[in-house]
Amino acid sequence: MNPYSKDFPVSWHELHRDARALSWRLLEQGPWKGIIAITRGGLVPAAILCREMDIRLIDTICVVSYDSSEEGGTANQQGDLRILKGVEGDGEGYILIDDLVDTGKTAREIRKMLPKAHFATVYAKPAGKPLVDTFITEVSQDTWIRFPWDMEYTFSTPLADRHKA
Repeated sequence: MNPYSKDFPVSWHELHRDARALSWRLLEQGPWKGIIAITRGGLVPAAILCREMDIRLIDTICVVSYDSSEEGGTANQQGDLRILKGVEGDGEGYILIDDLVDTGKTAREIRKMLPKAHFATVYAKPAGKPLVDTFITEVSQDTWIRFPWDMEYTFSTPLADRHKA
């Protein structure tokens, strides 16, 4: 059963614009010791934040929670959370960055590990929004965000033709 009935495709340009907007907000709250990116989704936003905020210290916390479907399609079913690599400390003075917070399952676990980190995401859904300190764009819970690294350019059927089918 797929909980997502809507698609929200995000282009490279839009992601870059939104991550820069996040940087503006976070700059006002610094200074920061560094950034901890939640892999893999937080890697691209972390690179943009580091550049815009002139931060050179970057670490990662490596997590797996979405597994690919059997058909090799979009991994839109969240499974058990596995921490592949953690970080030392409680996160004080660090920005913890991810591409989005969805159900909050990953965010809850990482918050326990790094309770003093400032948790920022580019996108947030209602179920996970209370777990982050700063985000840019809210999308509905039933929306699957399609990030540019998961897409390739291809033909799109006109909306009117989709309704005919």
